[in-house]
Amino acid sequence: MCGIAGFLAPRSHGHDLLDGLAQRMGDVIVHRGPDGGGVWTDSEAGVAFTHRRLSIIDLSTAGHQPMTSGQGRMVISYNGEVYNAAELRAELQASGVEFKGHSDTEVILEGCVRWGVTATIKKLIGMFAIALWDRSEKQLWLVRDRLGIKPLYWTAAPNQTLIFGSELKALRAHPDCPREIDRNAVSAFMRHNYIPGPFSIYKGINKLQPGHILRVSVDNPTPVNEAYWSMDDAVNQGHQTPFLGSDAEALDALETLFTDAVSRRMIADVPLGAFLSGGIDSSTVAALMQANSTQPVKTFSIGFNEDGFDEAVHAKAVAAHLGADHTELYVTPDEARAVIPKLPDYYDEPFADSSQIPTYLVSAMTRQHVTVALSGDGGDELFTGYNRYFQARKIGRMLNLAPSPLRSAAGAAIRAFPPSFWDGVFKLIPPSKRPPQAGDKMHKLSTVLNTDRDGFYRRIISHWPQPDDIVIGGHEAKGVIWDDSLKQRIPDFTQRMQYLDTLTYLPDDILTKVDRASMAVSLEARVPILDHRLVEFAWRLPENMKIRHGEGKWLLRQLLYKYVPKSMIDRPKMGFGVPIGDWMRGPLQEWADDLLSESMFKKHGLLEAAPVLEKWRDHKSGRRNWQYLIWDVLMLHAWAEKHHAGGAA
Repeated sequence: MCGIAGFLAPRSHGHDLLDGLAQRMGDVIVHRGPDGGGVWTDSEAGVAFTHRRLSIIDLSTAGHQPMTSGQGRMVISYNGEVYNAAELRAELQASGVEFKGHSDTEVILEGCVRWGVTATIKKLIGMFAIALWDRSEKQLWLVRDRLGIKPLYWTAAPNQTLIFGSELKALRAHPDCPREIDRNAVSAFMRHNYIPGPFSIYKGINKLQPGHILRVSVDNPTPVNEAYWSMDDAVNQGHQTPFLGSDAEALDALETLFTDAVSRRMIADVPLGAFLSGGIDSSTVAALMQANSTQPVKTFSIGFNEDGFDEAVHAKAVAAHLGADHTELYVTPDEARAVIPKLPDYYDEPFADSSQIPTYLVSAMTRQHVTVALSGDGGDELFTGYNRYFQARKIGRMLNLAPSPLRSAAGAAIRAFPPSFWDGVFKLIPPSKRPPQAGDKMHKLSTVLNTDRDGFYRRIISHWPQPDDIVIGGHEAKGVIWDDSLKQRIPDFTQRMQYLDTLTYLPDDILTKVDRASMAVSLEARVPILDHRLVEFAWRLPENMKIRHGEGKWLLRQLLYKYVPKSMIDRPKMGFGVPIGDWMRGPLQEWADDLLSESMFKKHGLLEAAPVLEKWRDHKSGRRNWQYLIWDVLMLHAWAEKHHAGGAA
């Protein structure tokens, strides 16, 4: 795992200028690679690469980057891990390629020389963000892995300079980097609590989309951006070649594929472990790791003493059953709150998933013991795990059965009582069946009773449902979640939600959160469930192998039950979060009041103050829980204070 950055500038630059610029771009992402760094430049072509190294495979100087191919044709700067490098190395050696070391970097590089860039990338199993310079063709290639596990930003500056990097701070270190805030992106942020790709907070800076290759040359400076893998293809292939075997055959196939994905990600020349929450996904990863290890696997979890936010007790039980070497840390509110001022630096652009706080804390604790940690991210999207999938199925049936006037009346009846009333009603339900924040969920339900199912999905994933009304000058781009053609391509509504989550929420929220939090402490996080072969297999499975008896992840559960007793796992899904709403009414209130002051709204000029402050007053009084919407604004203003202290452009 590493950090990369660089640029291609067609106008002439001296070597010292190129070298200095590249060095500065690398210096600001040293946290991604504290074990070493390097710069490579070609002043005649105007190209510069920089690399920060976190040594994982081949700790020797033979793994140093930027790396030049054996014959000198290509140069690479690369972030990630390729887990089938050994097989590809053998194939290349059989064709006469000689290797200097045993890093996966050299395999990618020599593969691109021998097979071509696109053909090589399609062979890779792993996570990666890659920059390649072809010296003979004078062409730059940028590549991002299929699911978007590793980040890569790029911009074509007005003077035809193409700048790229793992994080926005690397691009900002270049003087030609755009710095104008994209107000349309702010609107999207206020809906989602993250900025969806391909956009960034800056106008003209893009996220390279997952599964894409961008190329640009000295002779043709217009970027060409093409997909080499897509979710559409995975979905279509799944529908065309569905899995037709029995339950037992499906379980065997899943176990074989999942075990291979986990085993490949256990290869490292440094200490390795796993995040363990005690939920289905992380427990399955830890179980398969332990089944394929002769030593106790190191597992890590954090806990909170606040009711409803502690999964550590479940993680500890699973680890004990597996025989893992488990480490847990109970975090005090003061320790968690101390992370908040650092968030604008870690995330570089507004990002308001409050689970970024515990994700950072568990990463920091884990890094004290290991350099690589496997995570369970991706299971909800692939195997139908999110609560909203089941809520949407129920609402869909209601929308189909109830006429519009009846739905309107039901919505009005729900809104006639405050959320606190509904919280009291749901207390009559056993805790194991009771949804968290029931009153707020009832009010959210009331607002979607007059919409179709796709409108329900948009509403349930939205924080501020009409963001253009509060973002000054913002006009949210209508992306894939508004694409009506999806109904024809993916007729099943649950599958449409999974597809949309995998394209949007997964790379731009979940994987961004994990990458920035882990890289802030120089920890490599690996994601075996998002092995693209496992993704493609999951889309072949029929619905009843994912949802059965009203529960999601049916097949994944059967695999886990082979290693962990059902009684340890079957419980209501708990989000990975902190009591941010209570903190904003308590120890964080002074900090929040400052960021939500009239002067702050005026200074940055991004949002209309009145609707935000109305919700802030409601939240402080306890009348409503607007924690997520208020956290969006706090993270936006905290970011603006850090990166645009003079006021937004």
